[in-house]
Amino acid sequence: MKPIDATDRKILRILQANARTPNVDIARRLRLAPSAILERIRKLERRGVIRGYEARIDAPTLDVGLVAFVFVRADERVGSTAVGRALARLPEVQEVHHVAGEDCYLVKVRSVDTESLGKLLRERFGAIREIQSTRTTVVFSTVKETARLALGNPTAEEELDA
Repeated sequence: MKPIDATDRKILRILQANARTPNVDIARRLRLAPSAILERIRKLERRGVIRGYEARIDAPTLDVGLVAFVFVRADERVGSTAVGRALARLPEVQEVHHVAGEDCYLVKVRSVDTESLGKLLRERFGAIREIQSTRTTVVFSTVKETARLALGNPTAEEELDA
């Protein structure tokens, strides 16, 4: 895979800050032609570097403000991720991470309240036969939550342009 160059990193920084930034604005900020920016973005998309664009919705507004992290211990073959795939299909599940250690998965879920969280764990997680046990941590407040990646340190000029 071709490495990401400095210009691609600048484009990615801008798109991470606001995926709706018009190509013309990106081109102006990077002093390149809009057609060059469009071509670079298309290449980043084709290579899978840019995997998609989505709106970030305020969860409490939609009454799913309770966040919990669930450690899941499962009885499955080494190398199998069947339980992880089953967990990923649940709509309340936002993230599923296959982890090392005593537990097999770390799962981020959102729900309305602790009662609905308990029901999710009992009925939906409990329906997955290979799950042996779960340990749940409820989040009181979130200091930082982002999907942005650290793309190196921007130059002072890039900071001013952002």
